[in-house]
Amino acid sequence: MPRRRQPTARQERLGIELRKLREAADLKGREAAALVGSDSAQISQMESGIAGVSEERVRSLAAHYSCADEKLVEALVAMATDRTRGWWEEYRGLLPTPFLDLAELEHHSTYRLDVEFLHVPGLFQTEDYARAVFSYRVPELPSSELELRVRHRMERKAVIMDPAPTPYEVVIHEAALRIRVGDRAAARTQLARILELSEEDHISVRVIPFELDGFAGATNAMMYVGGAVPQLDTAVRDAPHGAGFIDSEAQLGTFRTLFHMVEAVSLEPRRSREFIHQLAKEL
Repeated sequence: MPRRRQPTARQERLGIELRKLREAADLKGREAAALVGSDSAQISQMESGIAGVSEERVRSLAAHYSCADEKLVEALVAMATDRTRGWWEEYRGLLPTPFLDLAELEHHSTYRLDVEFLHVPGLFQTEDYARAVFSYRVPELPSSELELRVRHRMERKAVIMDPAPTPYEVVIHEAALRIRVGDRAAARTQLARILELSEEDHISVRVIPFELDGFAGATNAMMYVGGAVPQLDTAVRDAPHGAGFIDSEAQLGTFRTLFHMVEAVSLEPRRSREFIHQLAKEL
């Protein structure tokens, strides 16, 4: 297969998982290459996402690595043979690559967990809210790029709005609901949008009120995206030019624990809706 100049995060993740299987089998790259009639350079390229890998090669490597997890192997095969050209591709060359990688990650997600303390989650944001967030940047974005980012963010909502939407659980601190990134009218519209979405069966919204005692987790904002199998879960950290992906099982376990800790102290969904209703009345 031809070499890629810039692999996507999904292509890189496939390579990372193949490397993890090789290392779990305690094999060097040259040893793995010999088993499948290849060379160490090609194994390195596959594991970095620079070179594609066929279904046959994925299955052969998994067999030589003694991987007995059939669901994981099938998920890796699906990644290797995926030729999806999603809506995000129209932004390639126009927005930083991490924006596209995030949209692709969401497209393939099986569930989503978010915790936010200072901003309304991106999938909930109205156009006015998103535009205000992107406008507050140094150096200031050209208007054309700002509008591209807003449009991209609006299109990302498909993952929770499609006929077969991704299950979505989100915990939002009261601070994020009260901070007005725009004017009063925009804030009122934003709260109404959250309430509307919170009524959907596949969406759960919980609120952490200011009055909660003993809460020291206000620095643990997070996004957790479920993969086709647990080994392919991904945690996402915001970065100035997009998002950083985390795939280490140890770190993923930490993020899962943090989410459940935050969820446990938040208001349950019905009380959270009542809380947001009250905030909207105060505007």
